[in-house]
Amino acid sequence: MGSYARDQLIVGLDVPTLTEAENVVSALGDTISFYKIGYQLVFAGGLDFARELSAAGKKVFLDMKLLDIDNTVAKGVENIARMGVSMLTLHAYPKAMRAAVEAAEGSNLCLLGVTVLTSMDEQDMKDAGYEHDPHTLVMRRARQAAQAGMGGVVCSAAEASSVRDIVGPEMAVVTPGIRPAGTARGDQKRVVTPADAILAGASHLVVARPIVGADDKRGAAQAILDEMQQAKMQSGG
Repeated sequence: MGSYARDQLIVGLDVPTLTEAENVVSALGDTISFYKIGYQLVFAGGLDFARELSAAGKKVFLDMKLLDIDNTVAKGVENIARMGVSMLTLHAYPKAMRAAVEAAEGSNLCLLGVTVLTSMDEQDMKDAGYEHDPHTLVMRRARQAAQAGMGGVVCSAAEASSVRDIVGPEMAVVTPGIRPAGTARGDQKRVVTPADAILAGASHLVVARPIVGADDKRGAAQAILDEMQQAKMQSGG
């Protein structure tokens, strides 16, 4: 198998301790080259672990979903850019995105705008006070991310095809909420399979529980990589 899928599958280290994260990385070995570190692990020493992974040649997606006043976002992004991580998320608010893009200029950091969390459905949006349904807001924020000069967006694979039409071929379209057929949905309400996500135009897939929670982590990861590669070939990529 070529390197395509290996570079596009991001394994979410959604575990409570560094020891467990280290065990996952060890179990996956060379099968996986890209890891996501989010709140849970960040507050257990995950920032230092992110630096270690980067120094070891792994790619790191730091899922911090930043949102604050422009200056605070900019200063945070400046420091994160020095960590050597590959991707960073912030909520796709236009002012925050513009501040982040300016702060990251000259670095290799790919900034991702989070459109709408994949755990939210239409009722959740109404409860939060949004006037738009999830699809409409995702499209609006994807357009704003492209206008701000972001490196990509995070959206449900259910919206990936429409987002790809908006942002064009170069920007990253990163899709969480991926569940191989037959696995539990968990708290994700808008989920699709790895193949469907690739065929819809996703550039990167984020998978956590189906790999991290598997008895055979390497085997679970390899099955997803194979599915991604086959879908890419099917799409003519």
